[in-house]
Amino acid sequence: MARGSECLLRYMSIVFLLFMVQSSQAQLKSENGVKTDVFLSPMFELEPGSVCNKLYYNVDFPRGHIAIKNFNGEVIDEKGNPVPLHETYLHHWAAVRYYQQKGTDIPKRHDDLPFLRSDQITVMNSGVCDNALPQYFGLGSETRRTSTYVPDPYGIEVGNPADIPDGYEEQWLLNVHAIDTRGAEDKLGCTECRCDLYNVTADEYSRALPPNYTGGFKCCYDSARCRVKEEFEGVKRSLFLRYTVSYVDWDASVVPVKIYILDVTDIWTKADESTGLKARHNCLVEYEVESCPVGTANDDCIHTKTLTFTWPTDGDVIYGVAHQHTGGIGSTLYGEGGRAICSSNPTYGTGDEPGNEAGYIVGMSTCYPSPGSIKIATGETLTLVSNYSSAQRHTGVMGLFYLLISDSSAKPDATEAHKSRMMSEFGSAVTLFGVGFIALAFFMSYRKSARGDGYEAIEG
Repeated sequence: MARGSECLLRYMSIVFLLFMVQSSQAQLKSENGVKTDVFLSPMFELEPGSVCNKLYYNVDFPRGHIAIKNFNGEVIDEKGNPVPLHETYLHHWAAVRYYQQKGTDIPKRHDDLPFLRSDQITVMNSGVCDNALPQYFGLGSETRRTSTYVPDPYGIEVGNPADIPDGYEEQWLLNVHAIDTRGAEDKLGCTECRCDLYNVTADEYSRALPPNYTGGFKCCYDSARCRVKEEFEGVKRSLFLRYTVSYVDWDASVVPVKIYILDVTDIWTKADESTGLKARHNCLVEYEVESCPVGTANDDCIHTKTLTFTWPTDGDVIYGVAHQHTGGIGSTLYGEGGRAICSSNPTYGTGDEPGNEAGYIVGMSTCYPSPGSIKIATGETLTLVSNYSSAQRHTGVMGLFYLLISDSSAKPDATEAHKSRMMSEFGSAVTLFGVGFIALAFFMSYRKSARGDGYEAIEG
């Protein structure tokens, strides 16, 4: 009887959460023409040591020809409460844009289909990787305290009917990679996907791991399990990724920006005009940081990885941010002559509450240069530097760098902008008059160590 009551309460909690989110979708928050929608991923279940790394197709997303202004997410439980990283580590989430052939019978939400299908066309970001990192948006443990806002008058254009091939429709895929570390023997080892802790010697497709591969995403695939303390008992939990999208209707007032994702592991092959060879970017996505020699002072234990390559096109830098894992101490993108284009540094938590978890990266600093102040020229040699503490070994780390670039010649149409704002404000006023105001509140530090960079190891 007690178990039945517990199941009923759990079911009602999930129903209530879904109802509240659906209500928030029905009543869009609109400020100065910016609308905000809040969505939930499909539910996923985790128990101590387990891993979710699923692909969800055709997820809820704002429709129409729009400009994205902000996109962020966090893991919540069935009651809508944010879940701390020391319980469920958000390795990453990513949103991928694609075109789906109409009339194809694919479940709206499906987690076991291959990423690439013959009836789908992936809409990649603008570069630079050839073989990886196709997402438009994506973050990890830092998601709660990292700004992703696209400043005015800029926006990320999606849903343009002129871009969608005949017979297709635009959809979005969501990838959620989360690891339940409750009761883990080694929390850091689990979050860094150390293969010995997962007791695996092959990847999820039963292919043998590469020689000397000691940790990374090949070992923490969906349904894998990290080692948990024998005496630990924990319940299975129903979780969601709650993601928030802010946007405006597309018009001539918006200046489009392109998304570029750089990867410090990129194996770059320079273009050769004499042979017609195009530049190639083979991005490996992750790498390993070896610990420094025994006896070395922590202040001297810094691992630096560098990528130098040629930039493909002219543009103004509108936004920049790095993505690093635990142990990261910052990343900088340099232009020719050593000029700093953008530096992005981590914030480490100092407590237990969501958004401030001690030992975890809970935010990354961002760059918002004044429009036109930071330019990158076609053919300019850029250098990306990613720094990690090497006081201990780290496996499966990343050194990515996100950039939003605007065409230097692009200018908003002031006349059309004024018309669009007037129409938007009129439409918003009519909507507010007709339905009233509905408010929905969601739940949503830096510790300095002797190093001075805020990094300290996660306790197991």
